[in-house]
Amino acid sequence: MNSLQNLHTHTTYCDGKDTVEEMINAAIDKGFGGIGFSGHSYMFYSPSYSMSLEGTEKYKAEITAMKEKYKDRIDVFLGLEFDEYSVVDLSGYDYLIGSLHYLKIGDEYVGFDRSVEEVERIINIYFGGDGMAFAKESYRQFGELTKYGKFDIIGHFDIITKNIEKKKFFDTDSGEYLKYAFEALDSMRGKIPFFEVNTGAISRGYRTSPYPMKNILKQMKEWGFGAVISSDCHDSKYLDCAFDVARELLLECGFCEKYILTPSGFSAVPL
Repeated sequence: MNSLQNLHTHTTYCDGKDTVEEMINAAIDKGFGGIGFSGHSYMFYSPSYSMSLEGTEKYKAEITAMKEKYKDRIDVFLGLEFDEYSVVDLSGYDYLIGSLHYLKIGDEYVGFDRSVEEVERIINIYFGGDGMAFAKESYRQFGELTKYGKFDIIGHFDIITKNIEKKKFFDTDSGEYLKYAFEALDSMRGKIPFFEVNTGAISRGYRTSPYPMKNILKQMKEWGFGAVISSDCHDSKYLDCAFDVARELLLECGFCEKYILTPSGFSAVPL
């Protein structure tokens, strides 16, 4: 079984650089056994980053067609990256990633997957300059993810640490921070089977290590979550970005296997 695959893949249907077929051919060129597409679910509060409702139907139709076209060369899967406050139909997909990119603050949807400067602005405006309060509220809201659907994979669980190597907005080793993170994770335990080790911030120059950080990965291992390695790919050049780093990180945290998606469902394979 060829276990090289990526399930977190974006295309020109949302904020990706490449078309579906360009991504598939890049995966074949890199020796992948499978590729899953995970377009951003339609967000009325963020139309430029997400698939439109009409575009979603075209996306589903194209990937379904590509499954058949490439069936003898690579497994193609139809997925969706659901943003917590999207209101969309979740049926008809092979798998679902559940993520949080926006905080709901009053009537506003505040995007925090941003630059150092923008995150600092958000913390100052909405949290009185208190980075830990930002972390607390982010995990509180992410902890409600399972109210919105049945998901297979937790997307970039600690994405709020995106800029932590550039500016330490909060102490990721403190008991307070870990309390908030583990409360959110506990709310997903037994409900979402898998999480991703996500290398996207590496390819985009924000970090030198994947999400999640070691202290959270070790808790995920203890609580029985299964690991998926993904590149959160928006550019086919980075489809397998730092997969070796992700593998070594998992081994260091006590994992001995990862999960891949097959036509018959998720399957464990040795790291």
